[in-house]
Amino acid sequence: MDGTSKPTRLEDGADLEAFVGAHDVALVECYTSGCSKCQAMEPVLGTVARATDVPVGLLNPGDDIALLKRLELDSVPTLLVYRDGTEIARRAEGFIGAAGVLEFLEDTAPAAVDRN
Repeated sequence: MDGTSKPTRLEDGADLEAFVGAHDVALVECYTSGCSKCQAMEPVLGTVARATDVPVGLLNPGDDIALLKRLELDSVPTLLVYRDGTEIARRAEGFIGAAGVLEFLEDTAPAAVDRN
């Protein structure tokens, strides 16, 4: 890990599928514009991206009702962990600090988390 990774902005469901399909393990935050907890998560996820080998994606499904239904989203921010393109875990508890996100990743995909 070179410590320069940044979260990737995902525009729609096709971007989501391509992103999670391109990585063995990926973390995706679902957010909406105007959500203060979601905005507070962005620097946390930047820290997580730099501290691990896990790619991080940011997805705003707020304007795509079909995507909201497909992902079964009831609240934001929601963190989704994917392995081989399939969701394996989710956490929708509002704001979570970097230590909490790292712990969540270590619990769900320990082999993928390589802290610097």
